[in-house]
Amino acid sequence: MRELIDELKDIELVVLDMDGVVYRGKNLIPNADKVIEELNNLSIKVVYNTNNSTRTRQMYVERLKKLGIKSEITDFYTSASITASEITKIKKNSKIFIIGEIGLKTELEDMGHIVITEEEQCNNVDFVIVGLDRDFNYQKLAFAQQCILVNGAKFIATNSDATLPAEDRMMPGAGVMVNAVKTCTNIEPMITFGKPNPFGIIKILEENNVDRIHACMIGDRLNTDILAGNKAGIKTIAVLTGVTTREEIDLIKKKSIHSDKKYKDLVPDLILDKLYKMFIAN
Repeated sequence: MRELIDELKDIELVVLDMDGVVYRGKNLIPNADKVIEELNNLSIKVVYNTNNSTRTRQMYVERLKKLGIKSEITDFYTSASITASEITKIKKNSKIFIIGEIGLKTELEDMGHIVITEEEQCNNVDFVIVGLDRDFNYQKLAFAQQCILVNGAKFIATNSDATLPAEDRMMPGAGVMVNAVKTCTNIEPMITFGKPNPFGIIKILEENNVDRIHACMIGDRLNTDILAGNKAGIKTIAVLTGVTTREEIDLIKKKSIHSDKKYKDLVPDLILDKLYKMFIAN
């Protein structure tokens, strides 16, 4: 059984981002499956916290299974599942228009909400929730604008990621849709539930009964994964298999020395070229 590097000896729970950490597009990042297996062998709990709202948690279970990784639905905390859970606390059985995909729609409906489409032209919508939507169009944007400006619906965002890593390039992220709604309404989202909001990580710590000093967040984005982890008070690790480069991290480190807290909160505790560098080399 392999040993963790010294900086991680006290870790009991690992929070993994997915895109750019476990896989990139459809491809497994080399040895990510072995790392997760080794963590399980060490009795370290592994959970997944992703801003991607396009899939249901069950779809993520199936996706990881195809990549050779065992998981359960309760291991996943997506921006869609967190948003659905928290919206229910604000108002049960609400009417919601989404700019989003099946993951967001299913999570909301499973919590008892009614998800309407732009064709229904309903005038008593409670929330407009915006996530990644690869079928985003002008009609959806126009109806979201009407719901917010004319009907008084509350504007919620699942996350504000500008990009999403694919196999060989970057793709537009949910932030593109969120900014479109912001632009045509001149209104900011009431809340954005995904990272860098630390809410999801705090929820993970509470539900798994783990003290923050024994948890770490591993991600590829400084302005979401690392910022959320630092805000939550847990150890943060940046991996260089996704969107962030070592040069970008070095630049942020330099800025953090002589600047305000906004840069300090972007600096990870550790930088790893690959996920498997969590372990002592044999």
